[in-house]
Amino acid sequence: MFTIVFGSGPHLTWAQECARGALVFFFCLLLVRLSGRRSFSRWSPLDTVVSIIVGSTLSRTLTGNAELIGTLAATTLIVLLHGALAKGAAYVPFISALVEGQPVTLGTVGQHDPRKLKRHSVSPTDLEEAMRAAGIGNVADTSRITLEPSGKITFLKS
Repeated sequence: MFTIVFGSGPHLTWAQECARGALVFFFCLLLVRLSGRRSFSRWSPLDTVVSIIVGSTLSRTLTGNAELIGTLAATTLIVLLHGALAKGAAYVPFISALVEGQPVTLGTVGQHDPRKLKRHSVSPTDLEEAMRAAGIGNVADTSRITLEPSGKITFLKS
């Protein structure tokens, strides 16, 4: 019955691909709900890598290029590893630094450091856009500019 509904191998009917699509959709929704709010509320390097791997892996299942049950099991393992590393990062600073990175100070006392901007691939346009989004009109109005591990630029106003 399972093979009739979901098929096997690379030669699937459109109905089998649709059945796989529905199964993968609800499976992925379940995994996201089980993994918690952190999965998509704050994108760290760890979150980005897991998202790419899960998306790539599950897409192969839809078309029959990968075994359905084995792929769902591997995806579950990836999500569990993500959860374990996220928990570890919350408790162990070394793990946090390893998988999420550290914030970088791009400027202090109303000035930005052009060398640090270049080193971290932040263009002047990126900095200006982040300032506008934060409601800051001039770098001189800041006491600290930080590039967060998520890639977001934050400001402390002076």
